[in-house]
Amino acid sequence: MSGRRLFVVLLVLLLAVCAGTGGAGAVAESRAPAAPTPDRAGYDVALRSDADGSHWAGRQRVSFHNASDRPLREVYLRLWGNGEDECGTPGVPSPVTVSHVRGGTPDRPSVNCTALRIALPKPLARGKRASVAFDVSITVPDRNARFGREDAYRFLGNALPVLAVHDSKGWHLDPYVAVGESFYALTSDFRVRLDHPSALKVPATGRTRTLPGGPGRTVTLSVADRVRDFAWAAGPFRTATDTTRGGVRVKSYWAPGTSAEGVRLSRTDAAAAIDRFGREFGRYPYGEIDLVMTSGFGGGMEYPGLVLLGTTEEGSAVVHEVAHQWWYGVVGNDEYDSPWLDESFAQYANARFHGWDTRDCWSDVYWPDDGTALTNSMAYWSQHRGEYHVVYTAGPCALADLERALGADTMARLLERYARDHWYGVSTTADFKKAAQSMTDRDLGPFWEAHRIR
Repeated sequence: MSGRRLFVVLLVLLLAVCAGTGGAGAVAESRAPAAPTPDRAGYDVALRSDADGSHWAGRQRVSFHNASDRPLREVYLRLWGNGEDECGTPGVPSPVTVSHVRGGTPDRPSVNCTALRIALPKPLARGKRASVAFDVSITVPDRNARFGREDAYRFLGNALPVLAVHDSKGWHLDPYVAVGESFYALTSDFRVRLDHPSALKVPATGRTRTLPGGPGRTVTLSVADRVRDFAWAAGPFRTATDTTRGGVRVKSYWAPGTSAEGVRLSRTDAAAAIDRFGREFGRYPYGEIDLVMTSGFGGGMEYPGLVLLGTTEEGSAVVHEVAHQWWYGVVGNDEYDSPWLDESFAQYANARFHGWDTRDCWSDVYWPDDGTALTNSMAYWSQHRGEYHVVYTAGPCALADLERALGADTMARLLERYARDHWYGVSTTADFKKAAQSMTDRDLGPFWEAHRIR
């Protein structure tokens, strides 16, 4: 081919590509999918509380690695604690504020003050590390919620700023939802120092120990490796510690007004569930889990190594929340995009633990309309809150049906293998469907369609 003819052919191809993708800048984006990044993050945090744990302030440093083959020019912090209060009101700032940033240049907070872009001083190449540091101020809102309070007890779930994820879809900067979760994070290592009045007990993610602080104060130190978030609570809790037969330490914290029988049941069920799920899905890797129990907290909320539980004389949702240590914690997913991957799986594990008869579980399920799919994202559920129940009802029913279709032994091998293959990683609905199909010669396409797993 002559040089002139070759030039013309290449020019035509280039114009065709640009016309189809929106310009030469998009051509680079058509390469292999970007690996989730920034990854292998390390959080070093030192916070000091006021007299009752309502306000925490200090310094946070985050180091991170670029796993993508594309330069990383920025990072985003997710300030999820601002989700319900957004940017605050005149004279009342957002509950979580970041200031005095080093290692990058911050923009103004966006996405209703739940995202903070920090431009890096120079592009971070693949395989390189960088860090940013900043002051952080956290004020616990006056509501009984995962980030909130109940009487003298403070709950600090999703209070600590964490890195957003960039992958083949770009930056994940989804809005906060109060019904369900918006969270998507890669596993990271946390080293956290919490300085607080000695009258407060402070359960926290990770392995904790306490040291004397200043006069009348205690320092709770926590080390947590390969976790997706860090949560803690504070208050004049009563405490007890159990060790499961498998060697996992269960530390219980409860408000004095909480039902004694409910606390006992929750402690017993938590220990049994940790060991059982460890046998079924893979050994619990963190060594310790904290149960935080009060009488008024609504339902339950899961965090790595720590769960918040509303507890009555009938117990709590502890088994479901413990199951989340695997389904969301160890086997990660984008909770905004695919909430069924953690909620339905945790509820299926809960049903198996309690021995519920799932053959008739569809009697409690109804599909509101043809647009309701089990695999809908929180963008759909947040606009159809009355339908969100199907994630907890139809989801475990569908998995129970899959167990009957594959056979109990095959289903057990599927879940154990699926967990192992995505241990500390991120899974998708496509990953699960592929894993399930690999276990059988039967075409599962009609099964997925019938169960609205799309």
